[in-house]
Amino acid sequence: MKNNRIARSLCALAAMACTLAASPPAMAWGANGHRIVGAIAQEYLSPQAHAAMLEILGSETLAEAGPWPDFMRSDPDEFWQQTASPWHYVTVPEGQAYDDAGAPPQGDALTALDRFAATLRDPSASLSDRQTALRFIVHIVGDLQQPLHAGDGTDRGGNDVKVTWFGEPTNLHALWDSGLLDSQELSYSEYAEWLNADLTPQEMREWASPDPRVWIADSAAVRPGLYPADPDLGYEYNYRFKGLMEERLQKGGLRLAAYLNRVFAPE
Repeated sequence: MKNNRIARSLCALAAMACTLAASPPAMAWGANGHRIVGAIAQEYLSPQAHAAMLEILGSETLAEAGPWPDFMRSDPDEFWQQTASPWHYVTVPEGQAYDDAGAPPQGDALTALDRFAATLRDPSASLSDRQTALRFIVHIVGDLQQPLHAGDGTDRGGNDVKVTWFGEPTNLHALWDSGLLDSQELSYSEYAEWLNADLTPQEMREWASPDPRVWIADSAAVRPGLYPADPDLGYEYNYRFKGLMEERLQKGGLRLAAYLNRVFAPE
């Protein structure tokens, strides 16, 4: 019986790895990662933020809103192909803070957050612009918790680091976007429920910062440890980093709620 269970697990992981290898290059947390962040955040919205979300998105939840900017990257319009492309990441060179390097001329995730927060606070902004702003904020806050979205500027956030995942070729960025998460074989709602239930009051207090510079510094601090000495990755890498991946998703949910609560706080 034990051998049969091991064989079934190996087959499932092999099938998952093949799916990952056949997928197009990942660009952010996979859809389920963004859904998990949104679902956790939904539980911690202030009454004002919850009311504003209903006014802007209607029945659309934060879990639904999160993956939208990645979906729209297939739109051939110049806005999605060029203007919005840098809004998913920041660059923090090794040994520096975000403000040491600053944002590039085309902007980045932090400048986009400021832009979209201003849109949500603008009473003259159209409903369409506010919907775009809120969906982008949900997405960007999630992105900034993925440590390789605070890359050091040398390897495109790990996209240039080729690895294998259970024998199938991929890259380190794609592995952190979706490979580790998908290998747990849970739906986003199951994962969000479990991760939310596992949060302690101390973690809620310590992690729920609304300051993007705190999130960026946090991601840049753990980033170097993600790079493996051996590019052939599987069970051992999953064992080492599953907990960190889950912590990043938990932080994303708490921080998204904190950010939205600040944006929609009464003046």
